[in-house]
Amino acid sequence: MSAEAVSALALSIRVAAAATLLNALIGIPLAYLLARRAFRGRALVDLVVTLPLVLPPTVTGYYLIVLLGRRGWLGAPVYALSGWSVAFTWYAAVIAATVMALPLLVRTARAAIESVDRELEKAAFTLGRSEWRTALEVTLPLAKNGIIAGLVLAFARALGEFGATLMLAGNIPGKTTTVPLAIYTAVQTGEMGEAVVLVLALTVLSCLVLVLAGRLGARAA
Repeated sequence: MSAEAVSALALSIRVAAAATLLNALIGIPLAYLLARRAFRGRALVDLVVTLPLVLPPTVTGYYLIVLLGRRGWLGAPVYALSGWSVAFTWYAAVIAATVMALPLLVRTARAAIESVDRELEKAAFTLGRSEWRTALEVTLPLAKNGIIAGLVLAFARALGEFGATLMLAGNIPGKTTTVPLAIYTAVQTGEMGEAVVLVLALTVLSCLVLVLAGRLGARAA
């Protein structure tokens, strides 16, 4: 395996880990709100969260460019103030992977939270627990395996992200080239040996992640 391939593999794992952490911080509270709260705009929030699951990744990547690119709605003011743009950095790869993996975590965690018996939560309320303490001490621990399974699936999705990453982060060797992008480049340039090695490495990692997610999901059922 070449140095470029090793760099791509290391970057992919780093991006997937960072994206999974962001998904945990955003997705678990969001899954709880969708599972346990009725609020105005709930259907819209659910729609926006789920859209990356059904849209082509390049379309999601285009929306991210419109939002975060150098001339984007949020990216332009940031660039004007700081001279820095998130586009074509490894941070852009993390954002793209986070957005693409978020639906898997939210849907899995939401299902796990909805499966928790509400009577247990009511019992905690009668003992004087507030909603947030009940969520932290009762609901989320009981839904733990399903939530972890969702995080594992999100990691796998982030590890294999291609289209949105290519759109927002580009394919800059040693900087934003993840394993899927390295495979694409190797095939395009005829370096089939390196492509096969990277494909096998990503396949093994993905299989391990899916087996782990399956076992956790079975425990949660």
